[in-house]
Amino acid sequence: MTTEATRQPKKILIVSAHPEPRSLNSTMTSFAVEQLRAAGHEVRVSDLYAMKWKAAVDADDFPDHTADQPLDVLAAHEQATLAGRLTPDVASEQEKVRWSDAVILQFPMWWFSMPAILKGWIDRVFTNGFAHGPAVPPPYSEGALGGRRALVSVTIGARESSFSDRGIHGRLADVLFPVQHGLLWFTGMAPLEPFAMYGTVGLTEEQFTAAKHEYRRRLDGLFTDEPVPFRSLADDYNRDMRLRPGLEAPGTIGLDIHVRSRA
Repeated sequence: MTTEATRQPKKILIVSAHPEPRSLNSTMTSFAVEQLRAAGHEVRVSDLYAMKWKAAVDADDFPDHTADQPLDVLAAHEQATLAGRLTPDVASEQEKVRWSDAVILQFPMWWFSMPAILKGWIDRVFTNGFAHGPAVPPPYSEGALGGRRALVSVTIGARESSFSDRGIHGRLADVLFPVQHGLLWFTGMAPLEPFAMYGTVGLTEEQFTAAKHEYRRRLDGLFTDEPVPFRSLADDYNRDMRLRPGLEAPGTIGLDIHVRSRA
């Protein structure tokens, strides 16, 4: 339901990952910026390739780390985060996430996942002490980044039928589960159903126009569409982080058991 609050201008961060500025992904990023700003929202873009984003986590990320000590990344991330000693590039991206009311990830599907540069953005930005950890709210519920919407926008060369329930690649919801559930919902964001452009190799002008029309609709619903109803850690799982018996609908199998019924 649209309310006065949902009509208020929002702040949106788009993280875009494609090396070619004339690519379909770059075009979709520009399209989203145009549509969202036309609707009155504030938009910031992290174009990772244009930024020459450093993808790998290493000792250079931790100014206080000494070479004579083993690098414990989880502990070092927490220490640097809480001490305000992260590198400037990481601190800047964390500030953008804090600023945002919604985050859009725009990327091509490469080998059934995201480009390495985007995975590296996640690895370096979603640090212990910022996006998760003992000092922040528990995961898979309100989470450290709770209150934010999230939308995955992905381009896929294969046809849509190949990512269906009987498709050779598996369902798109299953392929993207580590992103939707293991990243976005884990940190408390409310992920919407992904937006996917299929068959992008040889995309016709008519298909592109139809895709933009659908993406415009999804952007319009960024703050009103119902998010994926993933289950809450506090409400639905036992101390071993296993789903309590009997919560899933009869016949539900696989990753679907972690999604509440939409009925």
